[in-house]
Amino acid sequence: MDHGTIRLTMAQAVVRWLTTQFTEIDGQRIPLFAGVFGIFGHGNVTCLSEALEAVQDRLPTWRGQNEQSMALAAVGFAKAKRRRQIMVATSSIGPGALNMVTAAGTAHANRLPVLLIAGDTFTNRLPDPVLQQVEHYNNPSITVNDAFKAVTRYWDRITHPAQILQSLPQAVGAMLDPADCGPAFLALPQDTQELAFDYPVEFFEERLWTIPRPRPDRKAVSDAAALLKTAKKPLIIAGGGVRYSGAEEAVAKFAAERGIPVVETIAGKGGLTHYHPVHAGPIGIVGSTSANALAAEADVILAIGTRLQDFTTGSWTAFSRDALFISINAARFDALKHRALAVVGDALESVAELDAALGAWKASAGHLPHAKALFKEWDALLDDHQTPTNAPIPTYAQVVNVVNKSAAENDTLISAAGGIPGEVAKGWRVKAPNTFDLEFGFSCMGYEIAAGWGCAMAQSGPGGLGGTPIVMLGDGTYMMMNSDIYSTVLSGHKMIVIVCDNGGYAVISRLQQFKGVPGFNNLLKDCRITDKANPLHVDFAAHAAAMGAASRKVESLADLEAALKWAQGNDRTTVISITTDAYAWVPGDADWDVGVPEVSDRDTVNKARESQIAIRAKQRVGV
Repeated sequence: MDHGTIRLTMAQAVVRWLTTQFTEIDGQRIPLFAGVFGIFGHGNVTCLSEALEAVQDRLPTWRGQNEQSMALAAVGFAKAKRRRQIMVATSSIGPGALNMVTAAGTAHANRLPVLLIAGDTFTNRLPDPVLQQVEHYNNPSITVNDAFKAVTRYWDRITHPAQILQSLPQAVGAMLDPADCGPAFLALPQDTQELAFDYPVEFFEERLWTIPRPRPDRKAVSDAAALLKTAKKPLIIAGGGVRYSGAEEAVAKFAAERGIPVVETIAGKGGLTHYHPVHAGPIGIVGSTSANALAAEADVILAIGTRLQDFTTGSWTAFSRDALFISINAARFDALKHRALAVVGDALESVAELDAALGAWKASAGHLPHAKALFKEWDALLDDHQTPTNAPIPTYAQVVNVVNKSAAENDTLISAAGGIPGEVAKGWRVKAPNTFDLEFGFSCMGYEIAAGWGCAMAQSGPGGLGGTPIVMLGDGTYMMMNSDIYSTVLSGHKMIVIVCDNGGYAVISRLQQFKGVPGFNNLLKDCRITDKANPLHVDFAAHAAAMGAASRKVESLADLEAALKWAQGNDRTTVISITTDAYAWVPGDADWDVGVPEVSDRDTVNKARESQIAIRAKQRVGV
């Protein structure tokens, strides 16, 4: 072993180390860090970009249009890779860094690995205050990069070149830990980036990282098996952790052999295909009548890889007060929630051990057929809402159905915020496993198009499914962040974008009015504008064309179907816009706890308050 040293700047050493880290996907050894999304400024252009330029053949750098969107692209990449490969996002100091905070929150809420690197002010403070520095009179050590502490799993400021020897492996360890997975952040002060240091040669030796699979405690498995054996109407809730563990087939086999129906969370949707023999639909507020009916009946719920967010549990109104929970989760924090019997461990390993502990036990013979009958009724309800009518403006449900039918088996559907999530969570019939990405852990407006870029990169690389990302979003979200349409045109990463124009923020207007408040500042016609009768609608097709995309504006479902066939044959990103109904939605039957004014002069609000109190009376509290 060479015990010599090599003299590098801190920035050069960071970059060199990144290029020597590897992972394995489907038996193929590949770089752990697939590339860098970067926007350069004075905080990272002179030192970090110098280092990145020298290794661009091994660690490609992609130019972003907005720091938030490029970091969101890294999040979409990580999700498509099921946390097995990582992208880096780098910005300058000040506003560039703060633009990435929202993306860090998205990665943190969704338990996804992204390495964020931002420039920072000078540790020596000689030129202070520098351009873009925010000063704190009582604490000069604080910079805007401290804002990342609330939304990262690992945070460090490198104030001496030697510190990366310990910090970089810890950052990767956090990002690849199934229990602690999330974004890691490094602040690189400008004067520290430039400093040279004699690094040990061993530090840059190639390393193959593997994602650990922690086994559960034997007694916890035994207790879980004993509890499950008491169940008359058991139910499995499969979350995103099932997908990240690669446990989809194991969970499906376990469910089929034990006769237990499987319902999916938003993050878990896509682990099973729509018509899989044990699949009983998505659960919760944007879930199916079948899954919610099963949840209400269930006496023992086996929750696998889910943090049981309020949209999954109907704000904890979806289950009987007498129902008991077993929670399999790699994270102790999630497994212990709501007094569940906690089985802390990897989903794949834990399901295998639970299966062995159950012996010959099976649920009653009629339980799974009952679930599938409910699911068949739900599927028919979807058909009713998705079938075209003579209405002049199509609904979201009808648009989703046309897009779904046109999608190739391995195309990935991507959505995040607004009215689309509820419609695709309910109505998108998954054709192949892991082809569905609905970011609803943070419900981040602006995720969609950026994630489409990251997904296109991921699916075309090692372990990718191929296919084309299909991004569905509303006009409000498009207006918030669309510049990565241009990024994909520049980089050659094709996606298909469907913009549903319903005249503003329609779904939040629906909630606003449902809780007794008149339409206000959500739909364009309810905003402070010059012409309420005829608000200006953006020509999204023309806008996308100006960024180099192929584009069409369509009016009917038939035209949409033709445009999608055309889009599939194009060689570049294609954007299709269609006017959609702002008031028609697939019905839901789960409750949601939101704040409603305790006192109001409006009768509509007072009635909504009474309904909210009734919802809260159904919540499981302390059980």
